Amino acid sequence: MDENLHSPQRHLIELRIEHADLNAMVDRISSELPIDQMALRRLKKRRLLLRDLIARLERESDPPEPA
Repeated sequence: MDENLHSPQRHLIELRIEHADLNAMVDRISSELPIDQMALRRLKKRRLLLRDLIARLERESDPPEPA
């Protein structure tokens, strides 16, 4: 059971959830007036970093295709 808490698949799921949460926060802040540009910029930057990390981890977890 404990090994499932630290598995790469679990980590990917948690990152995807965090990315989805950031999407929701970006949408919410974007619709508020006045828009908090600094908060929006920080959220978008974090969201981009998460997207890149998720993509890298997915590439690493997929076996290479045979030539």
